[in-house]
Amino acid sequence: MDIYFGRERDIPGIMEIEGASFTDPWSQNGVEAYIDDPYGGILVAGEGGRILGYAIFHCSFEDCELYNIAVSPAFRRRGAGRELIKAVFYEARRRGAERVLLEVRRSNAPARTLYGTTGFKTIGERKNYYDGPTEDAVIMERKL
Repeated sequence: MDIYFGRERDIPGIMEIEGASFTDPWSQNGVEAYIDDPYGGILVAGEGGRILGYAIFHCSFEDCELYNIAVSPAFRRRGAGRELIKAVFYEARRRGAERVLLEVRRSNAPARTLYGTTGFKTIGERKNYYDGPTEDAVIMERKL
């Protein structure tokens, strides 16, 4: 498995995974905005020409936010998510960040477990943060 910064040609594969992973997926324009983000970007996990997953992040001063991470349903539980998170940690440190933050649906137990096993701790919540369906977000932090 290779981890690399996403390019324009990766957008269709990213959008396919996005649609298969979320009830309220990002728009293509929203994803494309992070392709050339000088303070973050899109990290892609690929293998044999296939996109297994991706992570979208943005760093600002001491904070780095993991905005979105998803792995294709066909490749889940094979380590791609963990490798993407480790790559975000590396890039965050390289940019001078001291911590990585994220929000996750309260009901998303598999994601919360993955985040917990990679060192994230719950630090708060946002009431009614998500739509489709309406749900609270759990705010998590990983100090670097």
